[in-house]
Amino acid sequence: MDAQALILVVVFFGLLILHVPIAVCIAVATIVTILSLGDIPTAYIVSQKISNGIASFPLLAIPFFVLSGVLMGEGGMARRLMDFANAVVGRFHGGLAYVNTMTCMMFGAISGSAAAAVSSIGGFMIPEMERKKYGREFSVALTTASATTGLLIPPSNIMIVYAVVAGNVSVAGLFLGGVVPGIIMGLLIMGACFLMNRSQDVGSGEVASLKQVLVSFGQAFPSLLLVFIVIGGILGGVFSPTEASAVAVAYALALGLLFYREIRFIDFPRLFLRAAKTTSVVMILVGTSQAMGWALAYEQIPQTVSLALLAISENKLFILIIINLLLLIIGTFMDMTPAVLIFTPILLPVVTKLGIEPVHFGIFMIANLCIGLCTPPVGTCLFIGCGVGKTSIAKVVRPLIPIFIAMGIGLLLITYVPAFSIWLPSVFGF
Repeated sequence: MDAQALILVVVFFGLLILHVPIAVCIAVATIVTILSLGDIPTAYIVSQKISNGIASFPLLAIPFFVLSGVLMGEGGMARRLMDFANAVVGRFHGGLAYVNTMTCMMFGAISGSAAAAVSSIGGFMIPEMERKKYGREFSVALTTASATTGLLIPPSNIMIVYAVVAGNVSVAGLFLGGVVPGIIMGLLIMGACFLMNRSQDVGSGEVASLKQVLVSFGQAFPSLLLVFIVIGGILGGVFSPTEASAVAVAYALALGLLFYREIRFIDFPRLFLRAAKTTSVVMILVGTSQAMGWALAYEQIPQTVSLALLAISENKLFILIIINLLLLIIGTFMDMTPAVLIFTPILLPVVTKLGIEPVHFGIFMIANLCIGLCTPPVGTCLFIGCGVGKTSIAKVVRPLIPIFIAMGIGLLLITYVPAFSIWLPSVFGF
């Protein structure tokens, strides 16, 4: 590693350890590195790369999908999805745990936000599960982990970010590629719940009649329809993924304002401001990461990492284990968006040389980093879940371990069985 590469790494991680905001860490490390190169016009390079980084048509989808997620979270969708899940799986022993997982999967997919799923679903599921003797810590652990599965099921903002950074990767292909892995991860979490609760006195819910199932489905169907509208419209050539995000906003607005009637005109400034704040954070990260990407490429760091990993072994299975372990470690101290922005340009050349499809790599990278959302010290969903459940991280870690094992099994399946990720995209020609 030459001096400039060392400067980049030391400055970035040094600031990160000092709890400096991640976007500032990226920007400062990039500026210091380019300054150390000598005669290169630092201000021009950094400003140009930041500007070009966010001047991307696919990135226009992010503010719209963020806004549609905010509208979905405020529009009463979460409760109706829970009622439908309860009618379907609540009858089984430990059924409320399955209801929690299923609701988080559906709401996380519709809203595109794991954090929104934890806060929206956890607000009423955690107290209800505690009342049914599941235990507060188990309820928080389950909600936290289940919420991340929705990030694999479209529409997903993090997939758009990955597609932009990776280049020449279809957003629609990624959306389709995440469906089966997301379902697999959710089913494995339910399996962990079954093993953890089979000897516990948690009982089962009432058996719902066919009429109750149909009524709850009718109430939840308009919310679930968003996913089909977005994916169906893209596959049918009606609109692009970016245009689909605007359709999602219009649909979510109509649903919350006219159909469910739980959003009022007076709420608009607050909701738009929340969406704008989230979008601005993402865009700043994207812009600064593009500048860092230029510095990485200039110093040939991706090529160096690729050669170093391939020098360890040419065994594809072994290299994938190393990459997964690296991403698991990264996920414990770095949020998902900056991790994707920084490490995609570094690791994608490695897996490409191993013959791995970019869509497959994107899916198992996102699945890997989803686990990081539930782990300290920077587990966003874990912190939100503990806040909603009014408990501590130390108490939640123990019931999280079996769920982590289930998610780890899911990660291995997604990593080593490419068909789970590329089958659907190949069917539709992506």
